[in-house]
Amino acid sequence: MGRMFRVLGFFTLAIGLMAFAGGLVEMAFLFFLQTAFFVILGYMKFTERTYILLFWAYMIVTFTGFSYWTVFVMDMPV
Repeated sequence: MGRMFRVLGFFTLAIGLMAFAGGLVEMAFLFFLQTAFFVILGYMKFTERTYILLFWAYMIVTFTGFSYWTVFVMDMPV
């Protein structure tokens, strides 16, 4: 199960590099932090249940933050 988090780290690294190449420095930094988080978790020897709970917690935090940002922070064109 830890291998799944290393794969997530690989994909977030790829997205971060593409964002950095596109000039989106803030987004790239966010994805580089996620890469470090996923790779570190991938090498820890947790049980499968712990990995699943960590992933659910990550998804809840991510979707809550994304929803807050898109509704209250972004300028919506009218």
